[in-house]
Amino acid sequence: MVRIICWPLLVAFLSTINFTHAAELAGSRPNIILILTDDQGYGDLACHGNPIIKTPNLDKLHSESARFTDFHVSPTCAPTRSAIQTGRHEFYNGITHTILERERLRLDAITMPTVLKQAGYTTGMFGKWHLGDEPEYWPSKRGFDEMFIHGCGGIGQNYPGTCGDSPGNKYFDPVINHNGKLEATQGYCTDVFFKQALSWIDSKRAGKEPFYLQLATNAPHAPYNVDQKYSAPYEGKVPQQVANFYGMIANIDDNIKTLREKLTEWKLDDNTLLIFMTDNGSAAGSKVFNAGMRGNKGTPFMGGTRVPSFWYWKGKLHAGDITATTAHLDIFPTLAELAGATLPDQAKQQIQGRSLVPLLKDPTASWPDRYLVSHVGRWPAGTDVANSKPAETKFANCSIRWKNYHAVRSGGKANTNDWMLFDLKADPGEERNIAADHPEIIKQLAAEYDRWWAAAVPNMVNETAAAEAAKLKFTPYKQLYWKQFGGPGPNNVPPPPEFGK
Repeated sequence: MVRIICWPLLVAFLSTINFTHAAELAGSRPNIILILTDDQGYGDLACHGNPIIKTPNLDKLHSESARFTDFHVSPTCAPTRSAIQTGRHEFYNGITHTILERERLRLDAITMPTVLKQAGYTTGMFGKWHLGDEPEYWPSKRGFDEMFIHGCGGIGQNYPGTCGDSPGNKYFDPVINHNGKLEATQGYCTDVFFKQALSWIDSKRAGKEPFYLQLATNAPHAPYNVDQKYSAPYEGKVPQQVANFYGMIANIDDNIKTLREKLTEWKLDDNTLLIFMTDNGSAAGSKVFNAGMRGNKGTPFMGGTRVPSFWYWKGKLHAGDITATTAHLDIFPTLAELAGATLPDQAKQQIQGRSLVPLLKDPTASWPDRYLVSHVGRWPAGTDVANSKPAETKFANCSIRWKNYHAVRSGGKANTNDWMLFDLKADPGEERNIAADHPEIIKQLAAEYDRWWAAAVPNMVNETAAAEAAKLKFTPYKQLYWKQFGGPGPNNVPPPPEFGK
């Protein structure tokens, strides 16, 4: 007897079974691990076509994950981190820079870990925080039970005011802020953060509470320091700086392997959502390979904001591409829905993103059009937010996305450059400016951008803080370091004579 199988009907039937299973996502309360690397762009992965770099473990994660292929963040790091924590654009969080007190997450913001804690999660933050170095801004005051971080935007960085790391800190054997006390560590920074995070997971895995872990590496951010065994495979193939940059990513790749092996060993992968993403476009690798995109870190083009976004949950999420336009603003409401958290009214009013759960259930789910705005910020410090530097740079390095259209203003100040318009479907490399052909779309997007800017300006609460903070003789981390160690400490940096006076 010959059986005739109608394959389209069979595929549709199997699809229905799978999506019915996935319909249980909301309120399923998985453990959640969010890995966020620094300055690694969409093109800095072999699975995205890079012909030089080797990332076998991230490639494997890519092949097994639900992949948001049109996922966007902010053009630089602290802004992206704030949007993840709050579900809203960084300017509404008071963050318009990465230094000058303008990297501090406003204290009245409702943060994602706070909401997850209220839903019964235990929470941990490891690595790069970069949302304020004063104690009241630390993760331990923003919803995290466990804190293991460096200061400033990078290990060893220091700026006038409050933004600065421990004196003399380096990528090898860094001094780390562990729950308010500085600790000398041994090893390479990325290895140190992964090892500590795994130790924390190990201590929590027998408990009844699910956990949320944010592991944010400072690598591959400059300075490009890494063990030579990681950079050696790339030396002579690319400039040395890029070889080191790729080596830092190779080290991350090794740590991803270790993490996933431990999750399997501990039988956690069945109930753990693992997310991998990066904080902005590539800083060092874009000239070697940029996946066909224009721009890089610090620009409003696709190459500045489009990043990897892999979501893996064994047996719950389907591997494959999700092509809807999505963003960092969507992470907070998504994780809150998965956790079964009740959003307080203030959080509901604050969140500008939307839950990705419908797309995780079904990549073809309805996803209404919306506007997404990017602005590089980073204008010179002013004294009056309403009339000074922000107003002058309203149109400097900004963009607005709607459907397949991307309107961009690059460089200059208020009216020195007109809007460019790109059709990303026909021109993903943003090479052909079609603004003259579509004045009605330019008018629409420009009006929407004006509305957005007018609402954003009153929320830029850190604009006048730099002048007062610059009067500080020592950053909070320097004060903590020299008070705690009473002298040169593990980094062998003695306090200056005026310290303590």
